[in-house]
Amino acid sequence: MAILGKLVKVGIDITAKLQSAEDNPSTAQENQLKELLKQAKNTAFGKYHGFEEILKSADVVSAYRKEVPIFNYEQMHEQWWSRQERFEDITWPGRPDFFARSSGTTGKTSKRIPITDEFMSSMRSVGTSLINSLHEFDFPETLFESEVLMLSSSANLDINEQGFKEGEISGINVSNFPNWYDVFYRPGKEIAAINDWDERVNAIAEQAPEWNIGAIAGIPSWVLLMLQRVMERHQLNNIHEIWPNLQVFASGGVAYETYREDFEKICKTPITILDTYLASEGFIAYTCRPDTMAMKLALSHGYFFEFIPFDSRGVSDTGDLLSDPMVLGIDEVEVGQEYVLILSSCAGAWRYAIGDVIRFESLSPPQIKITGRTKFFLNVVGSQLSEEKMDKAILELAEANATTINEYMVAAVKNAESEYIHQWVLVSDVKSEDLASELDELLKSSNKNYAVARSKALKGISVKVISKEQYTAFLAQTNKKGGQTKTPKVMKEEKMKELLEIIG
Repeated sequence: MAILGKLVKVGIDITAKLQSAEDNPSTAQENQLKELLKQAKNTAFGKYHGFEEILKSADVVSAYRKEVPIFNYEQMHEQWWSRQERFEDITWPGRPDFFARSSGTTGKTSKRIPITDEFMSSMRSVGTSLINSLHEFDFPETLFESEVLMLSSSANLDINEQGFKEGEISGINVSNFPNWYDVFYRPGKEIAAINDWDERVNAIAEQAPEWNIGAIAGIPSWVLLMLQRVMERHQLNNIHEIWPNLQVFASGGVAYETYREDFEKICKTPITILDTYLASEGFIAYTCRPDTMAMKLALSHGYFFEFIPFDSRGVSDTGDLLSDPMVLGIDEVEVGQEYVLILSSCAGAWRYAIGDVIRFESLSPPQIKITGRTKFFLNVVGSQLSEEKMDKAILELAEANATTINEYMVAAVKNAESEYIHQWVLVSDVKSEDLASELDELLKSSNKNYAVARSKALKGISVKVISKEQYTAFLAQTNKKGGQTKTPKVMKEEKMKELLEIIG
């Protein structure tokens, strides 16, 4: 294994050095769009929107924007994707092999995203680029001698009435791993196929001493619970007592910062945190350099990106896209500016608004951070609270009270006098009786719009603290426990009332 680790590390270093420099971002993206249009020009969508003629245009990007409208999920599904189970060549050649169910952070039901062969190849290609970027980090050879633990959703996929396989994207990925992945992939397909979250984690805890884990990938909340379960099962002081070569955590799905302190508590030695932007719609970006959590956009892997300014030029006060928003290309974006991400892909998504808001941290290479969801924008009474601003306030609140607050939920609700307040639910063991006033002051000091709202229509805030056990019980009761599940931080009023009723 030592020789294998050395060979793998050398191979990664050589591959990275031999790879030719990418085209400039604008050229790379134009090439991606042309390739997507060529492949889909004979589909129903391609014929309806004149892909053949768009490809003949002197300015393909401009022609594409003119001929194809922006779609949200409901529009794309109702008009196009819903037909793909019965007919071929709808938005992409042939029919998709799988449908990915989103983890349902927005909307009443999970989305169903088509997954094509080309899409699966693109995700593997981005994964390979991530691995090749590891030479930048100068990891020791022991990392490449070890195994990777991927905490996915269940790999036991459902079969729908039309015979298509369905599941969350991480489960689909795991179920399609080639057999040779068994050499390094843990917990293995057998354990990954266990549907019940607790049973799956218990099986991981039982097998843990037999593995040499060097890297872990998954959503921070569930990875943390899994690691704590392993430590509890084997009476450990830290996770490195059982996995001394653990050096990397590839985080994704939610912001990592509210979990950082708890991860540091269970590690004997520091681990490198890589952020990944892996959604049902694609493997969109990944950390490629040390000393940053910014992620490099996958510009040459089957995706074409557009960007709508997340301000009055592109969205309404409630975070909804304007009917005719400003749309920018990769060569027109600015560092520090937030944008709504629009995606076209080899899964047959066309000018599709994923619902994520990103900010550019650099342009060479183009690196981004996810700052929130368009629907996690709390602005019922003009408070203009983005997910990033709320995360920052929660981190400061936790630090002031010498504790950690991993998860929280908030909603604008009406009190007995029919006046709006913000109802917060914090998952923590914090005991302070002044949390509401402390949080209120933190938000006022960091956000002038919130301060103005508090002087007018927003009449107050209420804070309820629940334990981690209450939170996971709530997720279990609402069938959202484990794997890639994410809970919306900003809730509708009726959903918050349901949560308060369940937790008591």
